Amino acid sequence: MPGLFIGLMSGTSMDGIDAVLADLAAVPLLRHHIHQPFPPQLRETLLSLNEPGTDELHRAAMAANALSLCYAAAVRTLLAQSGTDAANIAAIGCHGQTVRHNPREGYTTQLVNGALLAELSGIRVVCDFRSRDIAAGGEGAPLVPAFHQAVFAHPDQSRAIVNIGGIANITHLPPGRPATGFDCGPGNVLMDGWIADHRNLPYDAGGAWAAQGNPLPELLQRLLGNGFFDQPPPKSTGRELFNLQALRQLLTGDERPVDVQATLCELTATAIARALDSHCSDADEVYLCGGGARNTRLFRRLAAMLTGRRLGLTDELGIPAESVEAAAFAWLAQRTLAAEPGNLPKVTGARGARVLGAIYLA
Repeated sequence: MPGLFIGLMSGTSMDGIDAVLADLAAVPLLRHHIHQPFPPQLRETLLSLNEPGTDELHRAAMAANALSLCYAAAVRTLLAQSGTDAANIAAIGCHGQTVRHNPREGYTTQLVNGALLAELSGIRVVCDFRSRDIAAGGEGAPLVPAFHQAVFAHPDQSRAIVNIGGIANITHLPPGRPATGFDCGPGNVLMDGWIADHRNLPYDAGGAWAAQGNPLPELLQRLLGNGFFDQPPPKSTGRELFNLQALRQLLTGDERPVDVQATLCELTATAIARALDSHCSDADEVYLCGGGARNTRLFRRLAAMLTGRRLGLTDELGIPAESVEAAAFAWLAQRTLAAEPGNLPKVTGARGARVLGAIYLA
């Protein structure tokens, strides 16, 4: 199905909304991108909903409404800046905001009021992409490898795409064979939380604070002792497993905060490098995307660990690193409207290919 699609992504980092306008029939497909930070109060509410609390149903519903107002504002800004009329948009693909991810219990929760977003934007909305995969026995994540395969695969070159959002995930694109993919551990989630706690900053820009510290080998080994790292794919994870409360339980109390930040950066790099070595050994080209791709300290540590592999950003493949996930959900919305599968069973562990998403008509 040709046409213009909008993709909306707000990920585990909870730093805000990435919105893209994509022409999925064109090369390059990306027309425009904006980033809209969350209002501080909404971000705090969304973070709090990751933990059990009082009156959760009401708070979650109100947060979904507030979030949908922000999504609608992002759509308006995107259309205005790109000079595009809403009538020319085939659909909005909206990931929603994950506040719980528990596929082993048969559910995942991405907050968004799709009906409200359709009403406010006057555009058809596709959302709730993960639930059908989980209903089919899958992890519901990661979903972006199907998009990576569609736009980044090379006929002769084995590639790995590493998305470093709040959680890091890897897509392996071997030529002539099906793509595989999995979550490999924390991306920015612990680094963002730690610097917010100690320096009141939303993220460590360029990894500058981490670069001032020294990784703590004993703490790193305790962190790497998390059983998730040894689980075979398919697998997915989130804040349920990687959070500041769990981190603090591994601290002695004598660590310098800057050294903890350096260790968390090292953890993300080590987990990615080990996963690539274990599951993508033939991939001699590795491309990073997501917000963590712009972390200079993290990039340098990965480059040092991935000897013999070419390391770059997806910018080189035609889509800026910070735009890839939002573009993926524009693509997934197109798949939904065309009644075509959006998951990769080898990635999620689902019983088969499924059409994903719920549609709210304009």
